[in-house]
Amino acid sequence: MTSNDNNEETIKFLEDNNYFGYDKKYVKIFIQGEMPLLDINGEFLIDQDGKIKFASDGNGSIYRSMKENGILEDMKQRKIEWIYICSVDNILLQIVEPILLGLTIKQKNQIASKTIIKANPQEKVGVFCKKNGKPSVIEYTELPEDMLEMVDENKELTFGESHIMCNLFSLSALEKISEETLPYHIAFKKVEYYEYGKLIIPTEPNSYKMEAFIFDSFPLFEKITLLRGNREEDFAPVKNKEGNDSPKTASELYNKYWK
Repeated sequence: MTSNDNNEETIKFLEDNNYFGYDKKYVKIFIQGEMPLLDINGEFLIDQDGKIKFASDGNGSIYRSMKENGILEDMKQRKIEWIYICSVDNILLQIVEPILLGLTIKQKNQIASKTIIKANPQEKVGVFCKKNGKPSVIEYTELPEDMLEMVDENKELTFGESHIMCNLFSLSALEKISEETLPYHIAFKKVEYYEYGKLIIPTEPNSYKMEAFIFDSFPLFEKITLLRGNREEDFAPVKNKEGNDSPKTASELYNKYWK
């Protein structure tokens, strides 16, 4: 799944690299949805063409986007039963998880996720929990400060099971979710915009972006299979340009594991 901002660049990158040896006919690329951007006064931001500025609406839009772009129907025609949805910003992520698949089938669940334990209470990852008796994830920006430090009887973090975007779904689960409307979360970010034809480059966050998260589909099901992995084997994220969770640190973790 790409966005309007990176779709052409992504396709060109794949073509320039001959799809890394993978048969092109098995690669399906589709664009996710968008939502308008608002400033702190609730006004629409404007782009260079004088139109309302839009931005991609979060990884949770994948369900609806797959349906609208015929991806789910294509999977059905190919008799695909299980789909692994993962994020491109984790270079240690295992694209195929046979143990997770087998465990999910054995437990007769329709959804599953691989997890790792939080490195520390302040680590910026969503965490698994139960909400109203249903499997859920709390995004790190929405977890109250007092809950970050909570520990259980084993002195482990009560909310320490990290969601690292390693999710497994049956095709029927994806079809079910694609018919639902997931809630939007608000992110406050720096976004360039135009005012009276002049480009404005903010130095501080200035825009509200609406994003749906993939894990907001989990409460649609009674149970979820969770398989705890190891950070050294499963998690080398690229979230920052420099410092922690940067291309440099991710490459170091990747080389350490595979060498």
